[in-house]
Amino acid sequence: MDAYLAVASKREVRDYAPRSLEAAAERRILEAGRVAGSSKNRQARRFVIVRDERLREEVAASVYAQDHVRAAALVVAVVVGAKGPTAFDAGRAAQNMMLAASNDAIGSCPNGIADAKRLRAALGHGEDESVATVLTFGYPAKARRDPESLTADEWVARADRRPWEEIVTEL
Repeated sequence: MDAYLAVASKREVRDYAPRSLEAAAERRILEAGRVAGSSKNRQARRFVIVRDERLREEVAASVYAQDHVRAAALVVAVVVGAKGPTAFDAGRAAQNMMLAASNDAIGSCPNGIADAKRLRAALGHGEDESVATVLTFGYPAKARRDPESLTADEWVARADRRPWEEIVTEL
């Protein structure tokens, strides 16, 4: 698929079908995050897959949108180090992972951290690390529209975004 079309047609998926992901699809999602660029190639991030149901419930209780975590086929915490532009690097990895998932008709959604202390206790990451986001992945509960059913420009026109003139400034 054209990369611009993939970006323009990407939508967050918050409701997942009760279906597991294939191991190869999980691997592609994580590899897409792993190969994302990072500042000075520090690669100061790692991905924690949360499979244990008890831990998943703790992770769910630590984010703003708890139901996404409970229903997802795959839950990945993006853990970053304390130095450098870690939020930017985590975002690059997260977006790569979500786009790779979308390519396999797998939905995804990033989740903000509501209780970092509780999340640290659940995941056990070090004091010099933090969780940038918790990503959820799964097959959409509702049939999604084929990305190639519209042009990239049509997807952009349908996006609920602020107008170009409010976002883009030329100096």
